[in-house]
Amino acid sequence: MEEKVQNREKPYKCDVCMSEFALKRNLRRHMRVHTGEKPYKCDVCMSEFALKRNLRRHMRVHTGEKPYKCDVCMSEFTVKESLRNHLRIHTGEKPYQCGVCMSEFIQKGNLRRHMRIHSGEKPYKCDACMSEFAQKGHLRSHMRIHTGEKPYQCGVCMSEFVQKGHLRRHMRIHSGEKPYKCDVCMSEFAVKINLRNHMRIHTGEKPYKCDVCMSEFVQKGHLRSHMRIHTGEKPYKCDVCMSEFAVKRNLRNHMRIHTGEKPYKCGICMSKFTHKGNLKVHMRIHTGEKPYQCGVCMSEFTQKGHLRSHMRIHTGEKSYNYNASMSEFSNEGNT
Repeated sequence: MEEKVQNREKPYKCDVCMSEFALKRNLRRHMRVHTGEKPYKCDVCMSEFALKRNLRRHMRVHTGEKPYKCDVCMSEFTVKESLRNHLRIHTGEKPYQCGVCMSEFIQKGNLRRHMRIHSGEKPYKCDACMSEFAQKGHLRSHMRIHTGEKPYQCGVCMSEFVQKGHLRRHMRIHSGEKPYKCDVCMSEFAVKINLRNHMRIHTGEKPYKCDVCMSEFVQKGHLRSHMRIHTGEKPYKCDVCMSEFAVKRNLRNHMRIHTGEKPYKCGICMSKFTHKGNLKVHMRIHTGEKPYQCGVCMSEFTQKGHLRSHMRIHTGEKSYNYNASMSEFSNEGNT
């Protein structure tokens, strides 16, 4: 019987694409691909379908019916194909392979999307700014820049996000979860990109280079901040005294002058500091650490500035004496 079906004659041919069919009704259904005819309509949402079975599957969206169940984890699915794809999570099967880089995928659609990396195809275009995207979901997320929509909200602090992934990352602030670990020093990170940036400490990689002075940086943001040295741009302004800063954290640190905030506290003597660096230097009083050493006489110092001052003993360089200068100025005025 099976052999008879396989060898069955296909006397019905499509005049448009030359596809052949064993049954006349199959050709009739196929022709709707070319004509665009969709005779089956959903009474609930008015969606239209070329095939009756597609309407039947669609109706499950409204009824909530999920007749296909996974025997392993009991997940339920509306469509048989969704169950088939899901089962590959359990079996590890990835039947769709990229012919370029040999990456493997569970679903055909995932392979199709992946292929755009190699082809450079970006079929989804933003009507507002003409940006192009390889995936429909990326266009949908991008459109929220123009609409201002932030559909994902944190249940703890009510912060809103454009993308679900951004909310997921944000939630780690509240949960303290740090799923990304450095294999070298065991440091943990909440965000994958932070681990990637951190790894460059160990590898020494600095992929971002300044075209002006050839300085190299671990992170793109560091290069961007550095470029302001050359451009003179200071985009961060203090609302109190109008001081301007090239880097956002410098403005943040500066604001503590006005607020009096000293968020960094010594756990030993309870002294408070405006900057984290000041606390670090202060801690050396308690630890006795002296990380700066004179290469001439091996004297050690707590602060870099102290070493610099000390070096003048060896170089003979005279430091500027403010009090002596003022005294000299006064004497000149009296003559």
